Amino acid sequence: MIVPTYDEAENVERIVAAARAVLEDACPGGFRILVVDDGSPDGTGELADALAAKHDDVQVLHRDKPFGLGPAYLAGFAHALAGDASHVMEMDADGSHDPKDLARLLEEINDGADLALGSRYVSGGQVTDWGVLRRAISRGGSVYARLILGVKVRDLTGGFKCFRREVLEAIDLPTVRSKGYAFQVELTYRTLRAGFTVKEVPITFRDRELGRSKMSPKIAVEAVWLVPRLRGWRPGVN
Repeated sequence: MIVPTYDEAENVERIVAAARAVLEDACPGGFRILVVDDGSPDGTGELADALAAKHDDVQVLHRDKPFGLGPAYLAGFAHALAGDASHVMEMDADGSHDPKDLARLLEEINDGADLALGSRYVSGGQVTDWGVLRRAISRGGSVYARLILGVKVRDLTGGFKCFRREVLEAIDLPTVRSKGYAFQVELTYRTLRAGFTVKEVPITFRDRELGRSKMSPKIAVEAVWLVPRLRGWRPGVN
């Protein structure tokens, strides 16, 4: 499982502890949690190092500075695949994703899905703690991407995922262009275009209780500009 961090000192220890508790039961064959820290000035990387020193199943990948969510995940994917991971999961470090749902994502993979996606916008899914404007922006972004790309997945911007290894090997990760939250759209779209099965799993998404959101107007503009340019991608064609 990959957890990207930047200034998450208030959250990283409890998120890793909660994820470990779930994965110990859900993955009897073993698991690894990789914290990818982008040079957090608040000491997140040092806290993650302490967790890695205490637990053999926790690893830390340090990067010099915040290059963006997408590059952080790509670095994590490369590390996981080089380590022979059979499945690779994504989870936010801010507490918005419930670690208990990790087991449900793995169940969908075991039932045949190639990508299991924690979805806020299918029946049974929901968002709590957000105001009307932020809900509208989030849902509108998913609708926009779905209409532009012509796919049926309802939560294209969701970042709570479990991939089979074969998916990540097939979707040409070095050519992924997105750096912000459009990264999640691009990966799910490439997965569908490559002929893999995507299963949406209803989740409850909660706003962070501690720390600061990394969302910015620049990230939103990238998504609006880049999504139309994703159309038509297929394996072997950049």
